[in-house]
Amino acid sequence: MNIPLVNLARQYQSIQKEIDAAIKGVCTKSDFILGSAVNTFETSFARYIDTTHCVGLASGTDAIKLMLLAAGIKPGDEIITQANTFISTILPVIELGAKPVLVDCNPETGAIDVALVEAAITKKTRALLPVHLYGRPAPMNELKNLQINKSTNLQILEDAAQAHGSSINGNKCGSFGDMAAFSFYPGKNLGAYGDGGAVTTKSARYAKTLTILRNIGQRKKYDHVRLGFNSRLDTIQAAVLSVKLNHLDRWNKKRAAVAQTFIKELADIGDLTLPSNSTPGVETNWHLFVVRTKKRDALMKYLEKNGIHCGIHYPIPIHTTPALKFLGYKQGTFPVSEKRAQTMISLPIYAELKENEIDYITRTIRKFFST
Repeated sequence: MNIPLVNLARQYQSIQKEIDAAIKGVCTKSDFILGSAVNTFETSFARYIDTTHCVGLASGTDAIKLMLLAAGIKPGDEIITQANTFISTILPVIELGAKPVLVDCNPETGAIDVALVEAAITKKTRALLPVHLYGRPAPMNELKNLQINKSTNLQILEDAAQAHGSSINGNKCGSFGDMAAFSFYPGKNLGAYGDGGAVTTKSARYAKTLTILRNIGQRKKYDHVRLGFNSRLDTIQAAVLSVKLNHLDRWNKKRAAVAQTFIKELADIGDLTLPSNSTPGVETNWHLFVVRTKKRDALMKYLEKNGIHCGIHYPIPIHTTPALKFLGYKQGTFPVSEKRAQTMISLPIYAELKENEIDYITRTIRKFFST
């Protein structure tokens, strides 16, 4: 048996007629740049997240950068985020001359540790940048209380790149902060057929700024009112995303069913630690199913040998990655994040996994730990 970490071909086959028609529609209209499908998707996604505005952008990384710019982040400002995230969370912070201030994660949930965030706030702190890692919502209510107690000038900017459909007490990730950045990288729960991203916000002012920034600083054609970027969501990608958005909740429910089977079948096996989703009101979209074991490398090798392809998200903590040595963090600074990086493994999880494949994955893992 051969089970990839992600199977986008199988997903495409399940909605092929809808996708082909959507792409053909854009080609027929030939409105390839900021065409009507972009506005259609932006309106639908804003409604889905239960926010007022959505501005489509070229990538998730651009979404974070333009979100920071719209928020008025300037050189020297401090942005607090977590150490156990992908490097794209902080690259835009550095690009804008601001300072990423990292904190460790909660040892139980892997989410940003609110107590450590509070301790890291200084007079230079301008924003908190929590990450809904693997689709599990960050502790947004606690962070919002911190925002209120500390300063009205302290903004909350969500990294929701992995959180399409995740929620807290029925409120979607992407609706809590002043703004939120999404990625539509193909492997996401809501993925395009290329790069894509968006920022959601309830602020008309922020939305207007983002719309200008993404289109070379234009308020209208040839009316350049500020220095901007070429970061527009492609019309074909928007059309694809509109089709997929109609299936997102169904796909997320199937992911949840797979996750619950994994949790049931892999309980109490060796030193395997399963992801926790027991916080009342917190609903993850199960973008990734990440387990932890001290035997990670051996388990991964065994699974690969048996046709089960896994991943590590992420093997090198960002504070120890060579490109970011200049930040000054040392090995041992964030022990929880570092331990997780050494022991985690991401199992295949997607809506199109078949029952026999799920059974094969769990049986193979049990067999590994029984030998």
